[in-house]
Amino acid sequence: MVAAILTLGGLGLIFGGLLALAAQRFAVEEDPRVAQIEEALPGANCGACGYAGCANFAEAVAKGEAEPTGCIPGGKDTSQAICKILGKDAEGSESCRQVAEVGCIGDKETAKDRFQYDGVKDCRAAQMYNGGFKGCPYGCLGLGTCAAVCPFEAIAMNEKGLPEIDEERCTGCGICVNQCPRGVLRLKDADRKGHVVLCNSKDKAKIVRSVCDVGCIACKACER
Repeated sequence: MVAAILTLGGLGLIFGGLLALAAQRFAVEEDPRVAQIEEALPGANCGACGYAGCANFAEAVAKGEAEPTGCIPGGKDTSQAICKILGKDAEGSESCRQVAEVGCIGDKETAKDRFQYDGVKDCRAAQMYNGGFKGCPYGCLGLGTCAAVCPFEAIAMNEKGLPEIDEERCTGCGICVNQCPRGVLRLKDADRKGHVVLCNSKDKAKIVRSVCDVGCIACKACER
């Protein structure tokens, strides 16, 4: 009995030693900068950087596979903090803050419907049903999918059925842009100035006016 216990104990020590040696031999060293970079990120896990989450982005930056300016929600402060961790010059690392913009002003009163839609209140579902119920194929469907998917509650539907962007809350993550089936939402520089056309229609003036009272007809009157 004693011999068996000693034998098992000896085998345990041998296998334990082998496992310890294997752990040292095949250990993968972790870059301490990865954790530091991840801590500097806002933690939104929004995917705007092109990676699955902040942890993946931090690892890519540490490996030199992604730029320190890749975090859109973090903006300038985050970019400079990452540059400091990497020991890089923060000069020129400022990433321009972006926010979402609605490229349509055709609301319930001004944009005509082709038919009555009684399906799921989701723009993606509505678009799949005969190309959507709106007469303008480029216009906002107004069912609020963008507001529903926004993780920062930066989008709200107004009484006329159009989304409104709260630029203070918006981080420019681009989730709403990717989920809009008609490409109505887009990103813009937060400090952009000057005139912009909030209409995506590419049709001739006669067709535009037949489906929307406020659609752009390319008359260029706004440029005068």
